[in-house]
Amino acid sequence: MNNSIHRGSLEMVAAMLISGTIGWLVLVSGQSVLDVVFWRCVFGAATLLVVCALLGFLRPGVLTRETFILAVLSGVAIVGNWVLLFASYSRASISIGTAVYNVQPFMLVGLAAFFLGEKITAQKLFWLSVSFGGMLAIVSAHGEQGQGGDNYLAGIALALGAALLYAFAALIVKRLNGTPPHLIALIQVCTGVLFLAPMANLSSLPQQAEAWASLVTLGVVHTGVMYVLLYGAIQRLPTALTGALSFIYPIAAIFVDWLAFNHQLSSLQWLGVGAILLAAAGMQQGWGISSFRRVAVR
Repeated sequence: MNNSIHRGSLEMVAAMLISGTIGWLVLVSGQSVLDVVFWRCVFGAATLLVVCALLGFLRPGVLTRETFILAVLSGVAIVGNWVLLFASYSRASISIGTAVYNVQPFMLVGLAAFFLGEKITAQKLFWLSVSFGGMLAIVSAHGEQGQGGDNYLAGIALALGAALLYAFAALIVKRLNGTPPHLIALIQVCTGVLFLAPMANLSSLPQQAEAWASLVTLGVVHTGVMYVLLYGAIQRLPTALTGALSFIYPIAAIFVDWLAFNHQLSSLQWLGVGAILLAAAGMQQGWGISSFRRVAVR
């Protein structure tokens, strides 16, 4: 393993482990979802502003009017995605919300087919079916082991909405090739600040030091630092390795949910989570029937 891939792998692992603790900070902050996302955007914007300034991305001419508008639109989708995903944690748990959120690759495939005319292959349909089966297993588990019935289903719906908004954001960002990703992230969180400011509860700020520590950490570490690590890794790693390491995130989130809140999944939920993650991995890695046949032959 050369130094570039080794460094990229460490950056990707660190970024995914950081992402896996987001749900824990959201819940321990004790703040409303809108306030959590607002302050994440505020502290994230401050961090990314420094990063972009140091990297020289704030000079005139880096953005055109079209790329700026697209970045703002992607920011609206990303911020909406955070709001829905964070809202799902208190209803369906961090584990389930994160697992359901991982259907986003399939939503992106559907949107790309609808808007860009990209072909949906039999291989993609197979993995979509596996993912859908996992979703059915998770949904049918509501009411088991203390799951909150309608509240649980609402959490799943919120996570699905978050995945759809992320897919929209990814589709928009595809048109921003050549634009520095750190600058795109800065525009996204600045959009979040402006978008959420009228709805944030600024008249009654958090009083506990723990709440502020959670909000600052979400903005500085889980947004600013995490984006820097993630984009550094993406630039250094092959796409297949990036996709493989990205599954550290949901696995870490499940363990954090268990350690911090003692949320244990039922057998049916584990089956659903496993099916969704397997399908997402198969989609990203390009696995097909022929791949399994080659493994069987060996």
